[in-house]
Amino acid sequence: MMKEISRIGVIGSGQMGAGIAQVSAMSGYETLIWDVSKDNLTENVKGIFSQLNKMVEKGKLTAIQSEAAKALLFAGNTMQDFASCDLVVEAATENFQVKAEIFKNLDETLKPEGILASNTSSISITKIAATTKRPSQVIGMHFMNPVPLMKLVELIRGIQTNDETYNAIKLVVDKMGKTGVQASDSPGFTVNRVLMPMINEAIFLFQEGTKAKDIDDGMQLGTNQPMGPLALADLIGLDTCLFIMQVLHRELGEDKYRPCPLLVKYVEAGWFGRKSKKGFYTY
Repeated sequence: MMKEISRIGVIGSGQMGAGIAQVSAMSGYETLIWDVSKDNLTENVKGIFSQLNKMVEKGKLTAIQSEAAKALLFAGNTMQDFASCDLVVEAATENFQVKAEIFKNLDETLKPEGILASNTSSISITKIAATTKRPSQVIGMHFMNPVPLMKLVELIRGIQTNDETYNAIKLVVDKMGKTGVQASDSPGFTVNRVLMPMINEAIFLFQEGTKAKDIDDGMQLGTNQPMGPLALADLIGLDTCLFIMQVLHRELGEDKYRPCPLLVKYVEAGWFGRKSKKGFYTY
């Protein structure tokens, strides 16, 4: 029987992993974050502390709350450090083989009653769960970017996920001040199944000669979106957008999910958006 979750681990210290760790610590959970790159981990933990300081400056957190969150955040040395966690959230590269290897290692390390979650934006939770010996304790927790600001978390049950696991994670999401919405374990889940084809269509328009700013202004002003689709693609990462479109195209087999050739070219050029300083806009 899973006791109440009090210690959370996060695998990956990139934009999503750091955001998840920050929100976890802010919500009162003892939080352990680890990354395969020690340099990235050190730098990104500093980034979390910086974000907490900025929230104090903006009046969104008190100094006491910020210091309490910092005191709950720890950087791990190896994956073995996750042994005592109640829940580990994987936020590594959007690649099944990478995730499968992580889950196999975590399965051997984590205590028997521990829950394993993936922040995957498109990969089957059922397939990920099958790589472990605890498939009933594997679930999808798809946070939105940027994690501290976005309220939604998609909760994805694999075919093996039991009610106890789902209910425990729903409580965690509630404590984090997020809204958990159950999504089916199908390619792209709910948000990306709708969002990515829209972004892809915007890229087709750009390829045909419409200016990026005109596309984004049109969608912002015409549909009341807070950010245009091309600016959003740059924020998400064009490599991630391409990967999700490829998953949708391959798994659903319909031409409407075919990635725009220009998106493929941008990724081949290393133009990933904000993280590479160049995408549909220059940063």
